[in-house]
Amino acid sequence: MPSRAPRLCGCGFVVPHGTRCACEALRDAARKARFDKGRPSAAARGLGADWRRLRAEHLKNHPWCRRCGAKASDVDHIVPRRIAPERRLDPSNLQSLCKACHSGAKQREERQMKGTTP
Repeated sequence: MPSRAPRLCGCGFVVPHGTRCACEALRDAARKARFDKGRPSAAARGLGADWRRLRAEHLKNHPWCRRCGAKASDVDHIVPRRIAPERRLDPSNLQSLCKACHSGAKQREERQMKGTTP
């Protein structure tokens, strides 16, 4: 079966299809570091010890992803904290998600909801 042709990276290096050039990985790491530098700590964002205890208990009781059935690794707020901060520790507002579902579809949904008001 034929594979797709390699591509030319912006730095001039030929990269096989489906892989990333080292310069792209470094650029992404630098971008993430700049973002994280100005980001408040987890506790300052409302994800302190009380959240960690609730999260661990929720994952123990609900170990499977609500969307795809895979092993869950994240606990997500169904109604985002920025919309309903008072429901931050409400167990009925939580769902277990795997990394792929939480990082993919759920985050896209929240970005679309961002324009709505509470």
